[in-house]
Amino acid sequence: MVKLSSILLLNLVFSYKLSGQSLPIESIEMHYTMPEESQPHEGTWLQWPHHYQYGLEYRNDLDATWVAMTAALVSGENVHVVAYNKKEQERITGLLESEGISLDHVDFYLMRTDDVWVRDNGPIYVRDQDGELVVQDWGFNGWGQKTDDYSGLPIRFENCDNIPKQIADYQQLKYLDLNTTLINEGGSVILDGNGTMLACKSSILNRNRNPGMTQLEIDSIFKRYLGVSQVIWLDGKAGNDITDQHIDGFATFGNSGTIVTMKEADLLAFDVRPRDIKKLYHARNKEGNPYSYLLVPLTKNTVKKTDGTDLGYKGSYINYYIGNEVVLVPNYEDPNDEIANEIIQSIYPKRSVIGIDVRNLYANGGMVHCVTQQQPK
Repeated sequence: MVKLSSILLLNLVFSYKLSGQSLPIESIEMHYTMPEESQPHEGTWLQWPHHYQYGLEYRNDLDATWVAMTAALVSGENVHVVAYNKKEQERITGLLESEGISLDHVDFYLMRTDDVWVRDNGPIYVRDQDGELVVQDWGFNGWGQKTDDYSGLPIRFENCDNIPKQIADYQQLKYLDLNTTLINEGGSVILDGNGTMLACKSSILNRNRNPGMTQLEIDSIFKRYLGVSQVIWLDGKAGNDITDQHIDGFATFGNSGTIVTMKEADLLAFDVRPRDIKKLYHARNKEGNPYSYLLVPLTKNTVKKTDGTDLGYKGSYINYYIGNEVVLVPNYEDPNDEIANEIIQSIYPKRSVIGIDVRNLYANGGMVHCVTQQQPK
């Protein structure tokens, strides 16, 4: 389709408004670009834990991690907190103030959530062809409508699925509804900022997310709405965890020329398939050039919660988050914490690496990157 000029586009939008119709997103060949995570942020989004879904113990176990993330981020950017209701806002405010954390760069949005995984259900910020910020709302169905391990009941996700639209309305930003275009969690995709994306088929080309869709169709959607020119697909491992193996648990881009991941033995221990390891180690950028690799170990020991409960598996440091001034790295009170922090620090010399204790969060399947979402400047 020939691209429409700005004047023609405005006239088309105006004519639709006069007719009382909404503008179909497929009627115009608009393209979008997702800024890479290390580019300057306006702020970071957090969905604060509450007790309305999983109880007080769940909430209380996680509060300290959210306090630590907020404390680390506020000096360099805004922190946008999604609080379940006014009572929760007051409780969170008390937690932050008791730790001496300034609220000058913290604001609150009162919205009901089911859980804390804003990376997966929250807004994806992109820029349109005019450089304006747009909130994309991809489909979210609770990681394929999984059931809860404890109750056996379906995981609730409807409140979280509504978050992007509410945020766009609050912020009065352009909003793009992609709920019927593709089910896609933010942790499923990693971008290098130079046109290449890493993803696992198991969490996207999956019968519980996008039945009947082909890889070619999904490639086209990502190219149009995220601005990538190539997707490096790993097979992944469906059923490996609740996410069906999100890429951000074991591989990310440290910069446009570097993949941060683990050595082969640790990847195997993290249930990454041998053929995926081979493909990851031989990845090339859109120009056909090989990436450099920064290898970070798993924890030395299996992870134990703060109450001493042994989870029985080791922890990944790859699921870190890049802020304006800091890099928040999952830590586990493990001998390898310091080693991992130093390795990751080497690739971000202008930012300070801060270890965030995620032991209790990890018991629920995620780490720092899973519970943060960047809003570009």
